Amino acid sequence: MTEVIGIKFRTAGKVYYFAPKGINFTRGEFAVVETSRGVEYGEVLMANKELPEEKIVMPLKEILRKATEEDRKQYEVNHEKEREAFQICRKKIQEHGLEMKLIDVEYTFDRGKALFYFTADGRVDFRALVKDLAAIFRTRIELRQVGVRDETKLLGGYGSCGRPLCCHSYLPEFVPVSIKMAKEQGLSLNPSSISGVCGRLMCCLKNEEEVYEFLNSKLPAVGDYATTKEGLRGEVVSVSVLNQKVKLIVNLEKEDEKELREYEVSELKFKPRRRKDEA
Repeated sequence: MTEVIGIKFRTAGKVYYFAPKGINFTRGEFAVVETSRGVEYGEVLMANKELPEEKIVMPLKEILRKATEEDRKQYEVNHEKEREAFQICRKKIQEHGLEMKLIDVEYTFDRGKALFYFTADGRVDFRALVKDLAAIFRTRIELRQVGVRDETKLLGGYGSCGRPLCCHSYLPEFVPVSIKMAKEQGLSLNPSSISGVCGRLMCCLKNEEEVYEFLNSKLPAVGDYATTKEGLRGEVVSVSVLNQKVKLIVNLEKEDEKELREYEVSELKFKPRRRKDEA
């Protein structure tokens, strides 16, 4: 077992483990740490805890210190510097006539490096831009091209539900989302109905996937046949997943007579669908 603390550097950022170096932390405190990017200022999301070594990427980097009031002020100053750098970089992009859209600027805590995030349709030759930025800011410059999902995560916004975007507010990493999840939940497959602000499938489709898979496994599929408690046999024309009800076109005793009826799923006999985890 190894003692670690968990730290994040963005609101919905990934949690990284660090060696506490004998310092006790509580959730919500801040720390200054050494990372692969340089010195960073982050929030403690997980207090001192012992974890099995197989859950940790070794070797662990150590905490430099608990954040002080001076560190907090430096962090706020850095944000001001980032806003200034954003405006300068955007102006330089226009001067160089580059086909790229600046998304965000981020300084490491010690301002040893400035990262400029941008989107572009293809590859961009930004070597001249980097030279200009390095001459202006007198620090290491890194330009990082990101995709539309990353752009939305960085900028934030509101979804069709009226709530802040999942990726910007709490999701540390993107989850795989497929059109099958929308089908499983009986949603309209119109792209405008199931796509997020980024234009990709909504991350929240993943949230209820397991529930719908479980409920659907208890229902017949549309087009299947089921037998009612009265002994009538009929074809399934629709299902209500949440209500667990099924509509059938049943064959009545009189020849050539059919009728649309609704039943509780418990009142029917049919061959159940197999769940994905049972396949």
